Amino acid sequence: MKIALLGYGKEGKSAEAYFKNKYQSATFDIFENETPEQLSQHDYSSYDIIFRSPSIPPLNLDNESSLTRHFFDHCPCPIIGVTATKGKGTTCSFIKALLDAENRDAYLVGNIGTPAIEVLDQLTPESIVVYEMSSFQLWDLKKSPHVAVIGQLEPDHLNVHKDYQDYLDAKANITKYQTEQDYLIYYAKNPETTRIAETSQATKLPYPFEIPDDIKAAVKLPGIHNQENAIAAIAAVAASKNISPDEYLATSADTIKRGLSSFHGLPHRLEFVRELNNVKYYDDNFATNASSTRVAVNSFLDDQLVLIVGGRDKTDNQDLPEIYEILQSPNIKKIVLLGESGHVLAEKYSDPRFVIAESLEEAVDTAKTTAEALGHAIVLMSPAAASFDMFKDVYDRGDQYQTLVKSSK
Repeated sequence: MKIALLGYGKEGKSAEAYFKNKYQSATFDIFENETPEQLSQHDYSSYDIIFRSPSIPPLNLDNESSLTRHFFDHCPCPIIGVTATKGKGTTCSFIKALLDAENRDAYLVGNIGTPAIEVLDQLTPESIVVYEMSSFQLWDLKKSPHVAVIGQLEPDHLNVHKDYQDYLDAKANITKYQTEQDYLIYYAKNPETTRIAETSQATKLPYPFEIPDDIKAAVKLPGIHNQENAIAAIAAVAASKNISPDEYLATSADTIKRGLSSFHGLPHRLEFVRELNNVKYYDDNFATNASSTRVAVNSFLDDQLVLIVGGRDKTDNQDLPEIYEILQSPNIKKIVLLGESGHVLAEKYSDPRFVIAESLEEAVDTAKTTAEALGHAIVLMSPAAASFDMFKDVYDRGDQYQTLVKSSK
């Protein structure tokens, strides 16, 4: 078997390892560090199969696939697929926690970190897979999961997708191939999500809906959005059991509370880092767009906030007016601008709360000094931009931020 791997990141390496083990005679040609235009110029006719990495646009060739498509074709058990612009990782983690509380044989895979192919041979018909799905993994999907969850959708990854509609079309594939025997849980407050739901043949369950106060109290993460993520998870697990959310809540309240309370958040998503000198520090470095930073700011409306924002913009600076509007929240007392988009914000808008930092260390020092002068304040790093101007990725940016905060005295 002759295989072409387009891209050689985490999924590409997993594909090579999996198929080398599966087919001893498999040979591989790896195409990495090439633009989509360069990749489209090659002759792939001699390959049995082409696996593209998630961020590479489909070439629409007959012998082309992806690890997501291969997994869906060969998975022996039900799949709960989750997508959204932001919040999908947290929703998936809530779902996994609820399934774990029931001692089900559950696997969490996909965009959250573990390539699905790595668990494929461990699955049985009694297993259940929770799959976090980015627009890139959904781009050319030909099957949909048994239970699909679509959260809030807003413009994102427009530096890769040709336009917003292309992004939405990719997201819609999570329900496109569902039937009446499948389930779609969708965020009813979002018009884009609602429009996709209207095209679905699945049994539809809108959220958020009301849940008992003791269930709400089991959610340990800050913000209404995390309450809503937990509600989506409750609906998804109920659907996987072929019962209504009301029946699930009525018959499994203690299990639900145990599951929800066991999850304390994902790294770099509104993650509490430490408290020092009456200042609490939060890491929200996964906030790479304006909507995510808005959610973060709204989670602390009753607190004095010092915000660190800025990085590499993903919208050709089209979202700067929205970011500036978010920064008008009265709880934000100082705004430390960092990176490329931080400098552009400073050039475009005049605001006495703005201060530019040329390094992350300078940004943390400035935020610390300001917050301590305010007293009982919060320092929040929620960049509303990607990390690639100054860091390897969002994990690197978040890790460096936490190291600086934890070493402060």
